[in-house]
Amino acid sequence: MALTEGATIPALTLTASDGSDLPLKSFVGAPLVLYFYPKDDTPGCTREAQDFSAEADAFAALCAKVVGVSKDTPAKHQKFAAKYDLKVALATDAEGEVMEAFGAWVEKSMYGKKYMGIERSTYLFDAAGRLVRAWPKVKVPGHAAEVLAAVRALG
Repeated sequence: MALTEGATIPALTLTASDGSDLPLKSFVGAPLVLYFYPKDDTPGCTREAQDFSAEADAFAALCAKVVGVSKDTPAKHQKFAAKYDLKVALATDAEGEVMEAFGAWVEKSMYGKKYMGIERSTYLFDAAGRLVRAWPKVKVPGHAAEVLAAVRALG
């Protein structure tokens, strides 16, 4: 079940790329962009992380935090971030609990075979921790700029 607009940020915890706990509630007080992506160091996921990184200063100027989430290990996130000089935080949801809560863990199909996987999706929370916008089934080109515009519109 996916979160709907107006929902408050859930009391769930991710793992930061340094291995520490990263409670979602710790972001209340500033806008939060939480984006889910399938796998580090793949073409679409790399492009998305690079696009958000290119806008990192603009997000920071608006006091917005940007966190990319996948099931990759913290060590893999560190290598991915270093390889591409990423400027956004990456977090791990190894058990998929956060993905389930957001509706980002979905049944997919490739070559007629069904499997469970991560749907590329993005969620924007305002400083009060309320979901103000969700982007399901994200297409990467232009997405980071669209999210930045939505953060700017928060005022």
